Parts: sequence; structure tokens; C-alpha cells
Amino acid sequence: LAAEADARATVKGLFMARAIMAQPAIAPLVRRERLPGPEAADEAALLAHARTSGTTIYHPVGTCAMGAADDGRAVLTPDLAVKGLDGLFVADASVMPRLVSGNTNAPTIMIAEKAADLLLGRAPPAPQRWPEAL
Repeated sequence: LAAEADARATVKGLFMARAIMAQPAIAPLVRRERLPGPEAADEAALLAHARTSGTTIYHPVGTCAMGAADDGRAVLTPDLAVKGLDGLFVADASVMPRLVSGNTNAPTIMIAEKAADLLLGRAPPAPQRWPEAL
């Protein structure tokens, strides 16, 4: 939460969660707000709570964007090499542009397999099409 935009988005999200929980359809089912609690009523208190209690949820992805050589947002080339550093590659979930809808384990294994092929100079396997792939 060091970036101002992240801090604002987090506080906005906490206020939004409170607004949702106060809606007539759900409010009768809510006994009380446990954390951060009603005493955390302003932006500063909510941000302080987020900074002391916040954590990632299981499998963060997308922290090392992969893209074309002229893409200023990308830190990796399409072959998983770190731009500007010879011999350094990234082969984990951080190269995923977005969170997948399922568990990240299988796509991370696929990324590692692709990285191994790239580093060893192996040609990619021929694509298989349905139903021949089964």
C-alpha cells in the first residue's frame, strides 16, 4: 500500500464493503463488523487497519508483466527474459497478465515447462487439436 493509488483503492473498497453489508437485504443477517470495527470510521483508520492486517490471497499473479520490447510497462520479453539483465529469466505466476479463473498451479507448471524449453533451445511441441488430443 505504498502507492497512493493502491491506498485510495483499498480504502474505497473497505467503504464499499461496509455499504454492501448495510443494504436491507443483508443487514439483518449481520450481527456486527468484527474487523476493523465501527471505531475505524475514517479513511486514516481504515488505511491503518489495511496496512497492519492486509495480506495477499493465496496466489498473486501479474507482478512481472511480459510484453514486446517497446512496451514500457513490461519488465519481461516474450521469452521470459528480464529486460536489461542478461541471463535472468522469470518462470512463475508473476508473468500471468491476469488471474486465471481456477487454481494457478497448472498454468504455473505450464509456464515453467515453456521456460525450460526456451532455455534449453527446444522447439515447441506441435499443437494438438480436439478430438485428436484425447
